[in-house]
Amino acid sequence: MRAILQRVTQASCTVDGNITGEIKTGLLVLLGIEDADTDDDLQWLAQKITAMRVFGDENGLMNTALADVDGDILLISQFTLFASTKKGNRPGFTRAAKPDKAIPLYEQMIKTLEELTGKKVATGIFGADMKISLLNDGPVTIIMDTKNRE
Repeated sequence: MRAILQRVTQASCTVDGNITGEIKTGLLVLLGIEDADTDDDLQWLAQKITAMRVFGDENGLMNTALADVDGDILLISQFTLFASTKKGNRPGFTRAAKPDKAIPLYEQMIKTLEELTGKKVATGIFGADMKISLLNDGPVTIIMDTKNRE
């Protein structure tokens, strides 16, 4: 799994003119799932997302986590995080999991993040043409990959 975490002061997802999810202070998480991903990858990543200290403390240092700022999560499925750009100019997506594998893992990620945060996770709609609006705070953008834990 790959995730891009963006610290935001606001973010929303719109599908067909309707807002499907929105947050104020928190993390916009773009999540890519590949065929090789397991529940272990999901658990590791969910723990890291919720514990990542990327919010400012009283001295302005990135020293506090999501819970410390009463932040929320907007989780967006993003198969393009597994784009292969080695050949030609058209990206290939063969590493991205097909919906029959990706949807259950995406839904489990929502559930796991909700359990870890004790809050509802805002979402987009898997596979939809989503419009994401955000105000990146910092900017702070963190890239994580479960296959690169060390």
